[in-house]
Amino acid sequence: MADARDGAGLDVRPTACRVATAGSLSSGKISIRNVSKVYDPDGVNVKALDDCSLEIGAGEFCVVVGPSGCGKTTLLNAIAGFHSISSGEIYLDDQLLCSEKKIAEPGADRIVVFQNGALFPWSTVLDNVISGPVVQGKMTPKEAKSAAMELLCRFGLSGISHNYPGQISSGMRRRVEIARAMMNDPKVLLLDEPFRAMDALTKSVIHKYLLDVFDLSGKTIFFITHDLEEAIFLGDRVVVSTTRPGRIKKIINVDIPRPRDFRVLSSEQYRELKVEAIGAVHEEALKAFEAGERELA
Repeated sequence: MADARDGAGLDVRPTACRVATAGSLSSGKISIRNVSKVYDPDGVNVKALDDCSLEIGAGEFCVVVGPSGCGKTTLLNAIAGFHSISSGEIYLDDQLLCSEKKIAEPGADRIVVFQNGALFPWSTVLDNVISGPVVQGKMTPKEAKSAAMELLCRFGLSGISHNYPGQISSGMRRRVEIARAMMNDPKVLLLDEPFRAMDALTKSVIHKYLLDVFDLSGKTIFFITHDLEEAIFLGDRVVVSTTRPGRIKKIINVDIPRPRDFRVLSSEQYRELKVEAIGAVHEEALKAFEAGERELA
């Protein structure tokens, strides 16, 4: 079972990756401009996204919610460089990532933490965490191991560095994946429902570690989820998507002060934001149900 230490006040970046927060806020801006995506245009012709536009500031925690099949993962995958878009443009720090004619190459500036995990099962926790900067030639193995051990310690994971992913809990695996992402010093963290299958207690522990990462690193986070409580607790803004084809229906500004902890969940402000989000998402979920939508994108 994952330990319940909250990691408060810890600098969760390895020494080799630390940057001043003010400096990190100058990078990581995402601009999504009139993006549409059609799967199999000459066959089943499924339109996942339709004229979707969204500006995400550098250092922002942006959460996208919506019914199954609304294009949340499609949008994240386009930013990550896993597939093309049919029209529109996506920029990172004013540099074109992808358009109708260009597919972004996956890169260390955009690291994805997946729903089902992506740790190498044949490698230890330590080897998983150091793999990125060593393979890219950014660090020597010795430098990477030193930085990784510091980072794992700050995540409460130093005692499992020589364990394999199959030997640790799901909560620990998620912390390892976030640590591995931070070792690459990305501009943007892309999180694809990484806590979806976790029980409430484990999820609350991981949320605190993720908030520590966000508060201390200044990284831009693009997070997609079905969990409205999670979205409001974590995000600066909650972007509500329509059912397929996905469009931006509503943007909810979460002006709850940071740093945040579990006490936020009992506040009147949190309750009001949750009611607003439920109202927006419920209407789209009914439309999706009536249309018989499945989670294809």
